[in-house]
Amino acid sequence: MKLSKPSIALLILQLLIVSTIAAKYFYERATCPRVWTRTAAYDPQLVMRGRYLSLQLSVDACGSTLPSAKDAQFPRNINGVPNGNNFSIRSVNTVWFQAKLAVKENKLIAMRVPESDTSTPTQTVAAWPGAPCDQLNLSNPVDFYIPDTAADPTRLKPGQQLWIEVTLPPKGPPRPLQLALKDNGAWKPLAFQ
Repeated sequence: MKLSKPSIALLILQLLIVSTIAAKYFYERATCPRVWTRTAAYDPQLVMRGRYLSLQLSVDACGSTLPSAKDAQFPRNINGVPNGNNFSIRSVNTVWFQAKLAVKENKLIAMRVPESDTSTPTQTVAAWPGAPCDQLNLSNPVDFYIPDTAADPTRLKPGQQLWIEVTLPPKGPPRPLQLALKDNGAWKPLAFQ
């Protein structure tokens, strides 16, 4: 079989494109902030199904504000005066807002971005009714691919929590790196071969 010059040129071009994307991901993995955050799995409704986990990341928004102060309920002291920055969601409906993600004190935090600011890359945060401010979720999940032979790590026993390490690229959603299981305080990284 003999390859023509155009087919060799096309092959080289395709290899360059894939190599550029891989180099970008390796660079971001080495230079962008990394953080572990708690996650919850759910069954995605996608046409293309595969052996992957669709995970919703937990974010801490206690240092942020909600779109409306009416949606936040602050703990109060004996005199009825709010104390502390922690709040829970008082709304009967889910509160959605755009936020900039960052890593602070080893936590994935979300800072609300005003609707008028369209220049800042943001992610949508979902604040469920009754949720504490440090346990809000990103509305768009991240997919974590696992081998066909791997046991499903989302089937948790009482006392277990699923955690994920992610990088925060300058634009776009967090990128998953690895999973870990927290079992009654013991930390066990999950290795998929």
